[in-house]
Amino acid sequence: MRFVAPAIILGIMALFFYLLKGKRTVAPLDFDESGIVVTFGWIIVSIFSAIPLMTISKMNFTQAVFESVSGFTTTGLSVVNFTNTPQIIYMWRAIMQFAGGAGLAIIMIAALTGVSGTGLYSAEGKGLQMKPHVRESAKIVLALYSGYAILGIIAYVIVGMNVFDAIIHCFAAISTGGFSNYVDNIGHWNNVYIEAVSIVLMILGNINFVTAYLLVHGKWKAVLHNGEIKVMLVLIPLCSFLVFMTTTSMIYPTLSKQIRVAIFEVVTALTTTGFSTVSYVHWAEPGVFILILLMLVGGGTCSTAGGIKQIRVYLLYKSVLWQIKRALYPAGAVRENHIWDAEQKEYITDERMKLTGNFVALYMLLFFIGSFILMAYGYSIRDSLFEFASAIGTVGISLGVTSTTTPKVPMWAMTAGMFMGRLEFFVIFSGILKFIKDLYRLFV
Repeated sequence: MRFVAPAIILGIMALFFYLLKGKRTVAPLDFDESGIVVTFGWIIVSIFSAIPLMTISKMNFTQAVFESVSGFTTTGLSVVNFTNTPQIIYMWRAIMQFAGGAGLAIIMIAALTGVSGTGLYSAEGKGLQMKPHVRESAKIVLALYSGYAILGIIAYVIVGMNVFDAIIHCFAAISTGGFSNYVDNIGHWNNVYIEAVSIVLMILGNINFVTAYLLVHGKWKAVLHNGEIKVMLVLIPLCSFLVFMTTTSMIYPTLSKQIRVAIFEVVTALTTTGFSTVSYVHWAEPGVFILILLMLVGGGTCSTAGGIKQIRVYLLYKSVLWQIKRALYPAGAVRENHIWDAEQKEYITDERMKLTGNFVALYMLLFFIGSFILMAYGYSIRDSLFEFASAIGTVGISLGVTSTTTPKVPMWAMTAGMFMGRLEFFVIFSGILKFIKDLYRLFV
């Protein structure tokens, strides 16, 4: 009943609104209206999904909502007490991450007929389409996602996990979520094969679904043209080398362990998964700083990952190059700048670059505000920057700030950070402003 009761309440609410609508024809939702649906849909689902955590794991309301939001946003920060948590809660957390990775609106669009989903699809962060019809594209997303899950579970079982652990960690990996049923996470096994499978699944979860669709169809040229793939191919080896040289080579006893840790922790930070094989408490400052930067960069657009997103970083990099080239061209020369979007060139306008710059500036502003809130509660600058970068980037790795003893204000700040990081700020802001405007028109 602890799971059934919230489901019944939500079902009654859905029936009420369905009957309220009646047989009236509903016009297609625009982006602002979709923002309302997505924002409040996620809030309602997160709150009701927290009820089993309160009734079974005896969490208070703040902790339960934090855990629920962490699950659906595929963050992986956790306040679960690993000593007395039943397996059903571990499975519930895994299901939340699996559903959150696909996106609640995507599931709805794929499952229901008659849904006008273009705005919903974009509001969920899955704006690129693989088929002319949104519903078909949503089904492909779920097909790819389900395929990852099946293959991932099989791979984990082959390399040594039992079936329950394989399901939990596969759902966490492909959703770039990071929840585990062990306090030391993937480090519980200290198994190179389990780490290798995890890296593959984390990267698959990080890749744009459109890029994954091209990859499945063998269109390698289009995949390698993708700016996000180029960012990964540069950042993963470069940052792994830097972490190895500045941190892991000074902490761990064997060369193989030093290399494994460096590669794994870089991949988990960049893909915003949040798996870990070691504690970061004794890491040198350069290693922690690199992980913070990677968490801020984040994963691929239209994937399950969070962060600023690799495509925005790629655009900023290309913008610098375009500006330098522009200075070298003759006066009056006209040049159209482009990047590759799937198999076609996408020409980048000044408006697109303005939006990118605005988003990055807003993201960094909220990152520093959230970090300052943690500092105000006595956490060090290092720990505060790391923990809030993990929250707003929907990563999930921690230096120990997140625990059952975390004060309520920092916990709510990180909850808000996870929520905004998953849905992206413009969706939330436009949805809330539209909702307030509609309420004002209704009552005034």
